[in-house]
Amino acid sequence: MNTTAVEALALLEGMLPGLVAVPDVERVLCPPFVSRAVMAPRLAGTGIGLGAQTMHWDDAGAFTGEVSPLMLKPLCTHVIIGHSERRATFGETDATVNKRVQAAFRHGLTPIVCVGETLAENEAGKTADVVRRQTREGLAGLNAAQAEQLVVAYEPVWAIGTGRAATPEGANGVVAVIRAALVDMFGQSTATAIRIQYGGSVTAANAASFFSQPEIDGALVGGASLKPNEFVQIVAAARA
Repeated sequence: MNTTAVEALALLEGMLPGLVAVPDVERVLCPPFVSRAVMAPRLAGTGIGLGAQTMHWDDAGAFTGEVSPLMLKPLCTHVIIGHSERRATFGETDATVNKRVQAAFRHGLTPIVCVGETLAENEAGKTADVVRRQTREGLAGLNAAQAEQLVVAYEPVWAIGTGRAATPEGANGVVAVIRAALVDMFGQSTATAIRIQYGGSVTAANAASFFSQPEIDGALVGGASLKPNEFVQIVAAARA
């Protein structure tokens, strides 16, 4: 929940030349709802995707304040689902995450599904159990063809906005757990094709160390995306 529409457009202009210069990296920007309408025309033809930060699972109805897939579809290619802040602050569950994932596929949107443990769960040694459960329940009912299209983001809750990033090796180990759960659900070839990102205090200084890990396919970037030069450096680091 940062930037007005005017500010978001200015932020986009600051990073667009650098992002366009890295066409071999998949790039998706997920601004607040009010900014997408002004950003969509500017991104047309650039090869850069536009996403939402959440959505409701119904097409329409008495859900004041919510945004439906039909409202997103004309402007968006992607939608973030189950971000830890949505779970912790707004009561999202694995069941509602699954409803949103199913709705995204019904309407041709690529879901970026977030999983991750809290500090208490991490310290109790429950990380693997938590991410396995969130993966299985959040993606229940998908077929292999759908699963190949989605993106999963591992974002340890204790690392989001705190400056306390997980170690690259530690993050890689958890992503391996997630991928193993995907193998159980969809088979080896599909699980290999699914992109799994790391999110949690990713910066220009540490991005390359995460991207060098064998299981990590990209990054879900938060605070650093508000700094045009730093965000472009993170994207460029994904080329290696």
